[in-house]
Amino acid sequence: MKKYIAEAFGTAVLVFLGCGSVVAVNLLGLGLTPASSMALSVHTQGIVAIALAFGLSVTAMAYCIGPVSGCHINPAVTVALWAAGRFDSKDVPGYLIGQFIGGFVGAGILALILSGKAGGYAIQGGVFGQNTFGNWSVLSAFLVEFVGTLIFTAVILGVTQAKGGGGNIAGLVIGLTLALLHLVIVPITGTSLNPARSMAPNVYAGGQALAQLWLFMIAPICGGLAAGFLFKARILSSED
Repeated sequence: MKKYIAEAFGTAVLVFLGCGSVVAVNLLGLGLTPASSMALSVHTQGIVAIALAFGLSVTAMAYCIGPVSGCHINPAVTVALWAAGRFDSKDVPGYLIGQFIGGFVGAGILALILSGKAGGYAIQGGVFGQNTFGNWSVLSAFLVEFVGTLIFTAVILGVTQAKGGGGNIAGLVIGLTLALLHLVIVPITGTSLNPARSMAPNVYAGGQALAQLWLFMIAPICGGLAAGFLFKARILSSED
């Protein structure tokens, strides 16, 4: 049970700080859709801030709850480790439940804070860190989420393997990888790579975000499974 609670805590922190950074960017007027070349630098600042918030949140939690649960805080990571043969099947349901509960707790705390803003803050249909693919095709959105998660989980499996892994700097490598992926993917889907990170914000935001939630449930899981199988088959693994 301690491991499941740690996963819930870590996911809550990720969603609160990560989605909170999206809200902060919106409140500061940095924007995520530049209307002109003049607005491009401001737009870039917003994306970098969000990328660092998500990446550093994962790094912080890796060193905080890593010794307790391994710090998956992402169903795609859990299934990747399971598919690679490095995680016990009996723990999978508890980890997934903890992660999704944590996502709702983190989003709930953020929503509660925003309710105290003078004049209110529009969550429904507004900016709340939800994932959507807007004018992009379903194929493009699915591919970017699948490939992004494949890269992310492959790095995790690589730096945590017994032979040639990253050791004490693994958490930093994982966080920086997530930040790098955000720099590329934010303009397309807002960057999910994590069903537990997407579910609560998308449910809170409703509308298009809720209608498109299915993609952010399926694509990351497929990416995680693909990475796991690549390591299970010893294609990317350092094991002979």
